[in-house]
Amino acid sequence: MATSPIKINRRSANITEGKSRAPNRSMYYAMGYQEKDFVKPMVGVANGHSTITPCNSGLQKLADAAVAGIEEAGGNSQIFGTPTISDGMSMGTEGMKYSLVSREVISDCIETCVGGQWMDGVLVVGGCDKNMPGGMMGILRANVPAIYVYGGTILPGTYKGKDLNIVSVFEAVGENAAGKLSDADLREIEMRAIPGTGSCGGMYTANTMSSSFEALGMSLPYSSTMANPHGEIEKAAKQAAKVLIEAIKKDLKPRDIVTKKAIENAVTVIMATGGSTNAVLHFLAITHAAQVDWTIDDFERMRKKVPVICDLKPSGQYLAVDLHKAGGIPQVMKVLLKAGLLHGDCMTITGKTVAENLADIPDTPRSDQKVIRPIDKPIYTEGHLAILKGNLSPEGAVAKISGLKNPVITGPARVFDDEQSALKAILEGKIIPGDVMVLRYLGPKGGPGMPEMLAPTSALIGAGLGQSVGLITDGRFSGGTWGMVVGHVAPEAAAGGTIALIHEDDSITIDARQLLLQLNVPDAEIAQRRAQWKAPAPRYTRGVLSKFAHNASTASKGAVLDLF
Repeated sequence: MATSPIKINRRSANITEGKSRAPNRSMYYAMGYQEKDFVKPMVGVANGHSTITPCNSGLQKLADAAVAGIEEAGGNSQIFGTPTISDGMSMGTEGMKYSLVSREVISDCIETCVGGQWMDGVLVVGGCDKNMPGGMMGILRANVPAIYVYGGTILPGTYKGKDLNIVSVFEAVGENAAGKLSDADLREIEMRAIPGTGSCGGMYTANTMSSSFEALGMSLPYSSTMANPHGEIEKAAKQAAKVLIEAIKKDLKPRDIVTKKAIENAVTVIMATGGSTNAVLHFLAITHAAQVDWTIDDFERMRKKVPVICDLKPSGQYLAVDLHKAGGIPQVMKVLLKAGLLHGDCMTITGKTVAENLADIPDTPRSDQKVIRPIDKPIYTEGHLAILKGNLSPEGAVAKISGLKNPVITGPARVFDDEQSALKAILEGKIIPGDVMVLRYLGPKGGPGMPEMLAPTSALIGAGLGQSVGLITDGRFSGGTWGMVVGHVAPEAAAGGTIALIHEDDSITIDARQLLLQLNVPDAEIAQRRAQWKAPAPRYTRGVLSKFAHNASTASKGAVLDLF
């Protein structure tokens, strides 16, 4: 008969409580477990490794390091897989519709395995964009001690003395179409932009989410900006596993850490670093999973008090590897903490508070770097993710206003019901300065899955139209997008939102200063159009896309599937 399990193993205890549990133990013996193993915590390792994308092809070494750390700290590792979809590879194709869907699939995988196998804790290893929110949502639903291990950022490529990244390729397509870049140079950029493993290198969605998880207290300090090819990331993964074992002993659960104050810390860092618009959608879903009271209006509340202090791509100059060299997220957080913009008393997975983790970090950034600005010399005095409302988006829409000389435009609508025809119009020179492009029926239900519009937005930048052409959509944008663009327009077109009622040449105003997104058509005319509008037939009637379209909430509530 096995010895009594130690108190920390309330979950693994279920396989040692008497003879009735013998069949359960037999399954473990088949995998090499010994009697002594049944008093150890059973720790899941949700491994996102795959050879689908460079973002995830370097994850196995991190999962292996985590397993070693769990075993050394006295736990039993239980490895299971989570899928991924490469946004960069699926961009502009039908496959992009599966990207946001994968967030839900990943969270379901983690919740299912942790709950079904009654695990004591879980360590999630992920790389590509939806791995992060999907992993965190699964962690919060399961609510056993957990830690997130980010797979790391990619190193930059180079061509003709310039650093390259994934967005360089999309923008090069626009430059080539505009006659500004030769076919030979386009090919060289395409071949050199992604030199190896790791997630897209700017403060795009993957690095935005990893940085926010560090600020949230669910990842180790410095881990969110490490490069996948560098050896330090494996050491960090092993250390994360050991920290998780201590959290299991203390019964420190995710919902003990992910409080409203912790969410404010995460959003503060997103604003300060110039993070992705996708963070709005994903944190609405994360707070829903955490049962934290949070709405889209909270982002605007935070934006008004947080300056942008990091000069990072897509609208800035530097990459995540540069931020890491400059002091990483701990240095950013210490600057914000000293300015009174962070809650230092929030608990983190390390067992220490935010303030305790940052105690030895300098109050001001080093003078020999240009990535992190002092708080009194920000790039922008307010955050860059603005929530716009008006008759086009009564529930809210998200605009990324960094890098814009004038975040206001009024112009004629150029209406497209799909992404491909919009991209074709740009590449053929049919979009001119002053136009406002409308890409619709691309929301959570209409897409379905809110595909990202990196191809058309990058084509606008490459064609030199990024500052002079507006673009609104009920779909999403890549973290690499910048320009006069507004996404997540809600209600979406497929739900009868006003964006569905826009006619060609209608006047539209985007005004990020007044936080306004307006269709300049009389209310009576809008009402008449609404009465005549008919919902389109679902694009899919079977399978995962159909299930997503049927269950997805509005973007203003995170496009979650369980908001019943």
